[in-house]
Amino acid sequence: MTVAQRRGRRIMMTPDELDSFLAEQRTCRVATVSADGRPHVGALWFLWHEGSLWLYSLTRSRRWSELRARPRIAVVVDDGEAYGELRGAELSGTVEFIGEAPRTGAPCPELDAVEPLFAAKNFGLDTMPHDGRHAWLRLTPEAVASWDFRKLG
Repeated sequence: MTVAQRRGRRIMMTPDELDSFLAEQRTCRVATVSADGRPHVGALWFLWHEGSLWLYSLTRSRRWSELRARPRIAVVVDDGEAYGELRGAELSGTVEFIGEAPRTGAPCPELDAVEPLFAAKNFGLDTMPHDGRHAWLRLTPEAVASWDFRKLG
């Protein structure tokens, strides 16, 4: 993972802090761009696992069709209420489509570890409930910018 951050090094998260932060958060905001340049942002649950952000997206969504055409993505995960509590990360890069789309639960070794972790984190279940409407995206970030205003002390 390349850190592209130049400003704010004082509040930048260390790699361990970033891993911990992303592991504990649940919701991210995903930004895509349409063919005519219109931006689109939507919220999704995610899983941070082994240096990649895993997203389970509806396959009949604007997001999915935009990513099929242009797989570049930017994602923001943030937390905090008061100014001194704000922390977050922006991750960007190119998504990969993993497994069948839509996902029905067919064997996919790349998802063997991811699906139970996602199911436990987001649904409180041991196994992933496949509804035949969602499929997996993996973002292994090419650039990351992070901030933790709690470091301003």
